[in-house]
Amino acid sequence: QVQLVESGGGLVQAGGSLRLSCAASGRSFSSYAMGWFRQAPGKEREFVAAISWSGSTKRYADSVKGRFTISRDNARNTEYLQMNSVKPEDTAVYYCAAMSVRVAYDGVSDVGKQYRYWGQGTQVTVSS
Repeated sequence: QVQLVESGGGLVQAGGSLRLSCAASGRSFSSYAMGWFRQAPGKEREFVAAISWSGSTKRYADSVKGRFTISRDNARNTEYLQMNSVKPEDTAVYYCAAMSVRVAYDGVSDVGKQYRYWGQGTQVTVSS
């Protein structure tokens, strides 16, 4: 089992930058592929980005490709989401999530149901 705590959310102007962090505790962090999802008011939760346990495989939603960067530091048990050139439509609660994987699987998933562990979320608000 792993516990996840997000931080770094807040209010930012359009065109600005923000970095989200997700600190993990519990079972070995490198046993998990990690993801970021978001949910805006009145909308379904959607995939943002994912990274494999080794960090070698990454996937992004088309809406954030080229603007957001996902990364992880297994020594610090932390995942990051660097958000650049943010837009008002990026406003949402952002959640980090963990998917247990075998070491032989260095892939990712953009399906929320495949992630067993979730953080409590951090609010990101982008003003125009």
